[in-house]
Formats: sequence, structure tokens, C-alpha cells
Amino acid sequence: MTQEAQHSLLNRAEEACSFIKEHINKGHIVRIISHNDSDGLSAAGVMCNAISRHGGKFHVTIISRASEEFIQKLRVEKYKLFVFCDMGSAYPDLISKLKGNAVICDHHQIPDDDGESYQNLVHVNPHLFGMDGTRDVSASGVSYISVRGMENTDLSGLALVGAFGDMQCSDEIQGVNRMILDEGMQAGVIEEHEGLKIMYKKEEPVYKALAYNFNPSLKGISGDPEGARAFLSEHGLSYGIKFEDLADEEKDLLKEELIKINPRIFGKIYSVPREIPQLRDIEDYSRILDACGKNKRYGTGVSICIGEREEALEEGIKLAQKYRDSLVKGIKWINKEGSVQLDNIQYIYTEDKDKKRVVGTISSIGLELEILDPNKPVIAISRMHDIIKISGRTTMPMIKKGVNLSYALGEAAKSFNGSGGGHTIAAGAVVPFKDMDNFIDIVDEIVGTQINH
Repeated sequence: MTQEAQHSLLNRAEEACSFIKEHINKGHIVRIISHNDSDGLSAAGVMCNAISRHGGKFHVTIISRASEEFIQKLRVEKYKLFVFCDMGSAYPDLISKLKGNAVICDHHQIPDDDGESYQNLVHVNPHLFGMDGTRDVSASGVSYISVRGMENTDLSGLALVGAFGDMQCSDEIQGVNRMILDEGMQAGVIEEHEGLKIMYKKEEPVYKALAYNFNPSLKGISGDPEGARAFLSEHGLSYGIKFEDLADEEKDLLKEELIKINPRIFGKIYSVPREIPQLRDIEDYSRILDACGKNKRYGTGVSICIGEREEALEEGIKLAQKYRDSLVKGIKWINKEGSVQLDNIQYIYTEDKDKKRVVGTISSIGLELEILDPNKPVIAISRMHDIIKISGRTTMPMIKKGVNLSYALGEAAKSFNGSGGGHTIAAGAVVPFKDMDNFIDIVDEIVGTQINH
């Protein structure tokens, strides 16, 4: 990513900011549409907070995916400004035909129609400037830079919540994400320290905290409470007490042994010191929002983002615990059943309601734990009556070999009047159930062509 590309993106975001301010100053209610994952909820939260502080009003709707049908329905709405967060880049033509003006704050791959020619639309997307929407900036970051001109540096922490939720900060933080982090740290909004990246270490006994740790994951431990207990016993470590109650020498030994399993378990941890303890760690915040989205409690997620710290937060924490338990069950499922192998891809299939919520996430975890073959993208299929929802996941080494799941799923879905897209490393699609086998075969063929190109 060049400085010139980042500068161009920031200029485009400034155009969006001017657009938004103009409508707020005219007293127009801003219509916000956003995605239902932690990045989409964070993006909506950034936008809602910025508009509210500037004296504006908003009407927000959270959805699982944008579609032509949904955008067509918006054409009857008489709002003067529509803002699409974490979606919209696939439909600039349809969005330009809404009755009001529109801003798209997205980071997914863009189609041939880049939305540059529409007078009533400002399209903010890193891909327009040759940047990487998988690593350089997430939707919450794009929302942040699109309201940055309204003096919202204190929202930098929430902007990074989405980036962490989209797995953009697992390794080195780069691009616009780095710029947002630096701004937040300079303003005292975000703090950085080094430590073990163990989720739930304040709430659960050590063995459970380790078993519930999925990012970074730990082979033989993540998703396996018995495996975690055996690991701790093998090294003479206490397992039934909380991390903070371990003796210093036990903490040092635990750190040493965990690093041997996955060096990423120790590293930089980012927090928002002004936040309440439950949301202070940016990854904890992201995890709670993700659980709200997976359980379709979108209002709870948005409420937390805009400052509700009582009932909404209490519900969010309970949902995170429920989601965590579902992930453990999901890992056991793929450990037992494995995946169906094709030449270039593998797939898993479920009709179970609880598994449907976590099937994409456990695909990513399964690849990292090598329960699933990391040398083949995973196509996770959930049946929803007469359609199937597909979540595709792969690894960075496969991306370097040429895999682009956004293209593969999008092109395959077109053959069956379906829709698909996303990122190179993670994408989704929806197609009729009756076409499932043919769809899988086409994806397998496309991925094979990508790898052998």
C-alpha cells in the first residue's frame, strides 16, 4: 500500500464526511444500513455516534446481507441520505437510484461498476485505490475515516473493534488500521501492552480459558477442555484456578509452553482505558459484538456501541458465553466428522440451527488447528429451507497461491441466479438448495484454475 493510495482514500472519505455534515446541518435523518457481524455493528456504531454528537438523527437497520431485493425496497423510503456500512459496493447502480443521496463505507471487493460516475453517491472503499480491504482497513475503519473530519478521534477504539472482529489485526497492524491505531494512541484513547492473549482469563479457571481461546488458536487445547487440562497437568501447572491466582513462576512457565505451540499467543494487546472493564480489551469488545450478531440480537449490539452499559451489555456478555460454548461444540463436530474432500476444496454441511450460527467461524478455526486441511479452502454450507447459505474460508498461504474466494463464490453463484462475494480469504454466497452439488463442483473448478494459473 502506497502513501498516495492512502491519501486518495482519505480524500474520498473527506468527501463523504462533507456529504454527511451537509445533511445533518439541514436536519435530515440519516438512514444507516449495516452488516450484522462485529465489523458491521462497529461500523454502524461509529456512524451513529458521530451523527448524534453533531446534533443529527439516524435510523439504523442491521441485516445479514445486502441484496437487490432489499435495496429495491428502500426505493420507497423518503430519506435524503442513505449510508451503507460494510456493504453496498456490489450495488452502486441500484443505490444511486434511491430517492436520496448515498454514501457507501465498504471494504469488500468491488465489481466492474465502481460507482464513480454517480453524482448522488460517494463510494468509500480501499479497493478503489488499489488497497487491501482484507488487511488494510475494515468497514468500521472506513466509517471512522468518513466521519474523521467531525472530530471523532475517541471513536478510534470502536473503529479497531471491527478490524479485530474481521481478523485484520491478528499479525502486524497495517495500512489505515495502523493510522487509526496511531491516532488513538496519541490521543490517549487506545493503550498498548504486551501479554498472553488468553480470552476469559479473568472469568474462568485457566484450563477453561485456554479451551475457549480461538484467536490465536492452540492445537490440542482450543475447543478441548480435557486437552487443556491435560496440557496443564503435564507441565505441573494448576488448572482449577484463575490465571491471576497462578504463582509468578507458573505464569512464566505457562507463557513459555504456550509460545511453543503458537508464538502468536504472546504479543501486543490493545485496550480502551476509558471504557468499563468488560469492554476495555478491544478483542473482548469485538467478541461480544460478534455474539450479538450471530444470535441475531442486532439492537443489543448497536446499543452497546452507542453507550448502553447496563441491560444491553449484560445480555451481550451472556450471548458471548453462549456463542463460546457453541464454538466448542462446533469444534468437536468437525473433529469427529471432518469434511468432504474434492480436488481443490473441501466442504462441510449442516441443517442444525446451532451449527449454522458458527459454521463460518469454526471453518476458520478448523483450518488454523489443522483439523481441516489448510491446503484446501473450506466451503461451509447451511441449509435454509429451499436455499443454502455458503461461507467460504481459506488461509493466507492459499491466497498467495492465487485463491480468491470472493471471485470463486460470486462467479459460481451467478450460474444459479444466486449472489456472492466478499474477500479473497473469506466470502459468502446464497444459491438454491437444488443446485448445491453443481455449485460445489463449479467452485472446485474455479479454485483449481486459480491455483494452477
